[in-house]
Amino acid sequence: MNWFLVDSIIKNALLEDIPNEDITTVNTISTDSRSSVDLIAKENGIIAGLEVFKRVFRLLGDVCVECNVSDGDRVTEGQILGKITGNTRAILSGERTALNFLQRMSGIATLTNQFAAKLAGTHTKLLDTRKTTPNLRILEKYAVKVGGGCNHRFNLSDGVLLKDNHISAAGGIRNAINLVRANASFVRKIEVETETIEQVQEALEAGADIIMLDNTDLKTMKEAVNMINKRAVTEASGNITLDNIADVAACGVDYISTGAVTHSFKVLDISMKNLKNI
Repeated sequence: MNWFLVDSIIKNALLEDIPNEDITTVNTISTDSRSSVDLIAKENGIIAGLEVFKRVFRLLGDVCVECNVSDGDRVTEGQILGKITGNTRAILSGERTALNFLQRMSGIATLTNQFAAKLAGTHTKLLDTRKTTPNLRILEKYAVKVGGGCNHRFNLSDGVLLKDNHISAAGGIRNAINLVRANASFVRKIEVETETIEQVQEALEAGADIIMLDNTDLKTMKEAVNMINKRAVTEASGNITLDNIADVAACGVDYISTGAVTHSFKVLDISMKNLKNI
């Protein structure tokens, strides 16, 4: 992970929460007070973001976080995940920001793991999308990997993906691919979004490297996969759910992408409890 970028995200989050000072804490807790508090899972799930959690307190200073689990571990309700020890003011001021990161990342990892489990025993891999929280993409995509998924593009500079509006603006799939080949670096692979068998055929003939089957019914998807016959990498996308992902994988696609893992997750309930003065 790019820790320079992560530190910038954390600093902005702390500035958002403490623009001047934590007036509750500074007016009730002495500067030399020291405490310990437990980090506790309040429901079952997959933990992700522990190093980000630790880094919040590292930036605030004089706090030590010791964890009993690692990212990717399955945790259970009531399990003590670790202990935070140090300056009480720093612990209290960083609590919400640190938990916000940990809860969100763990929620993403947990939902991703549920999707990935549906693909067990198949060759199909799970992908995320760019449907992430603005400015938190690096954290959310890391959480996807922890949960057992793979990362698609991180940003628009990361790869060529000709979607419906690009294709319409360029005058068709063939012309769009030809323009990319003429203007972009030869090392770039080209992915094309298709919705019909005719578009799949056009993408194949134009030499697309990856063909996305977007919002395609299962019958058409199977037909498309057979037509492509390994001449391009295949990706299914659009309205993927826990209920239908196994059926989509059974069509033989190489990848399935879903934005749900980063836009429709539920945060994992985690708290800091049992604070004691030391």
